[in-house]
Amino acid sequence: MLTRLVIGRALSALATALIPTTLTLVVLRVTGEAADLGVVLACELVPMLVLLPFGGVLADRFPPERVALLADLTRCVAQAAIGVELLAGVERIADLAVLAAVTGAAVAFGTPAVPRLVAATVEGPARLRANARISLATSLSAVGAPAIAGALVLGAGPGWASLATAALFAASAFTLGGVRTATAAPTGKQSLARGWQEIRRRPWFLVSVMGHGVWHFCAGLFLTLGPLITIRSGEAMWVIIVQSGTVGMLAGVFAAPRLPVRSPLVGCAVGASLYAAPLAALAVPLSGWAVAVAYGVAMFGLGVLVPLWETVVADRIPVEALGRVRSFDSLISFASRPLGLAVAAPLAGWAGTAAPLWVAAIAVAAASLGVLAVREVRTPAAPSLSAPRR
Repeated sequence: MLTRLVIGRALSALATALIPTTLTLVVLRVTGEAADLGVVLACELVPMLVLLPFGGVLADRFPPERVALLADLTRCVAQAAIGVELLAGVERIADLAVLAAVTGAAVAFGTPAVPRLVAATVEGPARLRANARISLATSLSAVGAPAIAGALVLGAGPGWASLATAALFAASAFTLGGVRTATAAPTGKQSLARGWQEIRRRPWFLVSVMGHGVWHFCAGLFLTLGPLITIRSGEAMWVIIVQSGTVGMLAGVFAAPRLPVRSPLVGCAVGASLYAAPLAALAVPLSGWAVAVAYGVAMFGLGVLVPLWETVVADRIPVEALGRVRSFDSLISFASRPLGLAVAAPLAGWAGTAAPLWVAAIAVAAASLGVLAVREVRTPAAPSLSAPRR
């Protein structure tokens, strides 16, 4: 079952990561207008953000494998419709926007179901290993997706690229949909209000998620201003920095289940705080090679953080509320990074690049390490996180 779960998540992550690059290239071919591209991408993002809390409710009311199945099948149909239209020579921005909105809505309903599916499928000491494998698979998918999407669009055409994405969603749907869980029928009222009550009862979760939001916002600043600053060291330097981050993240994911974890939330806080390093390196600014090393270290911390966070949340949140609680987590993360990307250039134009980057570095360190003031954050690990795995 674990192998099926990992494969299904990898397929879904790859298909999801293909969409932005494919849509971007499609719109640029159709009109070449930045405004049209912004509309299409916003039509995917806005429904996702608005519907995520309701997706959490759905994930807690129904078996998570069925929710994941329907979400991936919906995205399959939307991407297939885009492919068929493009192959038929129909190139309407309005159609792309509507289908992008359907895709975003499906993401909103499918995303909260995944943590429940993992928690209901894998228990005890195996859960951290499972989350590490899923994180590794999804990280590799995200890294390879832009190149794959570009090759498909340029080699076979955007219509066939969209159909290939649809095929991946179909494969993911039937892989994850075939996972069988023993989750009991929900008891009580599965409402947004009850989900928020679960969050308020756990200060460690709320402060950690707000810290993650700061991290994602500042990551948007780094990813926007980084290429502008490091171009001074040569056009290839930003590519080197990004690849250094990729290597660091994969190393962190690989190391996470092998670390002697005592307090997992402390590990998450320290891992997130490492992102202050590349922000400060850019603010100085140090050489491109120094920024690459700093970014590799930061992404190593993120690689450790993700499987630890996934596991400790599943350990500490009741399974009947996990979908709603995690939808709030996803909402903060999904909303914060685009905001950082959007404001980076105006901030740099108003205050220069150094000041926003220094503020961001301090904010990441303070928000990440500030959670250590909450007593529950320092609580020793549950059995599933208590010892290193080899």
